Amino acid sequence: MNTEQSVETNCCESNCPVSTPEGNDLRKGQLKRTPFSKFKKIHSHFKSPLQVLESAKVSPTEEVEELERRREQLDTEIAQLEAEGYRVEELEHHIDKLHEYNDIKDIGQSLLGRIAALRGTTTRDLYAHFGLELDD
Repeated sequence: MNTEQSVETNCCESNCPVSTPEGNDLRKGQLKRTPFSKFKKIHSHFKSPLQVLESAKVSPTEEVEELERRREQLDTEIAQLEAEGYRVEELEHHIDKLHEYNDIKDIGQSLLGRIAALRGTTTRDLYAHFGLELDD
């Protein structure tokens, strides 16, 4: 009996859509797509990172007090920065310039990726070719 006949026999006997000759070893519903890992639970249930423990909940008055403390702290920091000569308008100007810089950088990264694809090389190689630093 050749391998193809063995595969057909295994699929028909176990009613399992496995295309390997060892298909009889797995019972229906026990197919696993991820490999075994001794370091973490692969098949455990999903746990949302947004879950809040009952002990971690605070009362609304405590939350308001904490927000008021945070507001006072931020007002103090703002007053200190204004005393050092910083202005809100200057900050907004710097933020606009950073957005513009990031947009230009994204376009450059996209172009480097396209050039790398056309040349059949990596963007890392193109960085060296064009004299760019990887940290740029």
